[in-house]
Amino acid sequence: MEQILGYLGLGLVLALAGIGSSIGTTTAGNAAEGALKRKPEASGSYLLLSALPSTQGIYGFVAFFIMLGRFTSGTISGLLCFGVGLSVGVACMISGIRQGQVCANGIIGVSQGHDVVTNTLIYAALPEFYAILGLVGAIMAH
Repeated sequence: MEQILGYLGLGLVLALAGIGSSIGTTTAGNAAEGALKRKPEASGSYLLLSALPSTQGIYGFVAFFIMLGRFTSGTISGLLCFGVGLSVGVACMISGIRQGQVCANGIIGVSQGHDVVTNTLIYAALPEFYAILGLVGAIMAH
């Protein structure tokens, strides 16, 4: 039973982080698509802000491989692997979704002629910080 929980934790960290990134990038991408009609010359800024929420999926992927190595070698228990996988996955998922919303609003601001790319990157780093903390937690778990 504990082994099943461990594998479930591995699946959760990968899936939840990926879900958050896919929703976040889609939210920002939808805003970018609309913004292109209004101000197409800012497409580079739209691309940068649309891609930013993809990092949470990368963090989940890294956490998955770290946890997989430790779980299969017996360094961490199945129960710990489940708990870490669930918590890191949820942190990355929510962070990715919310970061996508921040980026979407920044994209709209850029399309309206405001110089907000740098500020949007700063604001978008705030939810990202919690995904990074989740990854650090996965690294430290043993």
